[in-house]
Amino acid sequence: MLKDTGHGRPWTFYALGGLFIAYLIFLYGPMAVIYVLSFQGENGGVTFPMTGFSLVWFEDVFKPGQMANVPDSFNRSMGLAATVSVLTTVIAVAAGLGFRRRFPGSGFVFYLAVASLVMPSLLVGFGIGLGFKVMGLRTNLFTSTLGAQMTWTLPFGLFAMFAVVNRFNRAWEEAATDLGANAWQRLRHVTLPILAPGIIGVAMGAFTLSYDEYARTTLTIGQKNTLPLEIYALISSASSPMLFAIGTLTTAVSFTLIGVTLTLVLRMQRRRTAATLRAG
Repeated sequence: MLKDTGHGRPWTFYALGGLFIAYLIFLYGPMAVIYVLSFQGENGGVTFPMTGFSLVWFEDVFKPGQMANVPDSFNRSMGLAATVSVLTTVIAVAAGLGFRRRFPGSGFVFYLAVASLVMPSLLVGFGIGLGFKVMGLRTNLFTSTLGAQMTWTLPFGLFAMFAVVNRFNRAWEEAATDLGANAWQRLRHVTLPILAPGIIGVAMGAFTLSYDEYARTTLTIGQKNTLPLEIYALISSASSPMLFAIGTLTTAVSFTLIGVTLTLVLRMQRRRTAATLRAG
């Protein structure tokens, strides 16, 4: 029998709570340090103590002539991530709907699609880069790098979409059919709206995976870096609080996108709940 602490809860409750708090500190503590040091004084370095408060390091990020071209690499990363997100979502949704019925070779196709997850990322990137070289093709952002990142984002998109589709109640489609809807009308007005929160989640997941991908990108990118590669090059050649400012800005962008996505999903769920109550 677990010993009571006198407050109605066993001591293990507090032990696990303390362990969880320690885990959060370990996980987010370094991030908090980066955010704080990004506001380091003009004469400060990359460690404490701070020499004041300033925004000079954020200004340096956007100054022309810097060692790292952060704005351009950020735009490239955003464009690539958006393309990867759209392609991953379209393929994952199509696969999720297609795999609702068994077909010959479905198991082989599924394992073939997710096999890239078990391979080291650098080897995947090396293989794609080498393949382009053997075929006499130039590696590029929207060819070799796009393909390399799809080998990373697509399996996760498939897993997420299969989970969403498996919870889908096909009685809604049957009801639409009984009311005279054809296949396209069922897909457009019934299936996709119900699956929309999950689809948005797949798109957001693919976007974030692509946005900070390094290993599969480094050997397939060609001559123009994405933001993670630009940051790595900056780390290996210089060290200043500007690195922390870049980290703060990119994290702010990520949290903004996640917040917008969660807001959209919550609004969809509220509208669906309201519509269900009105129908009932």
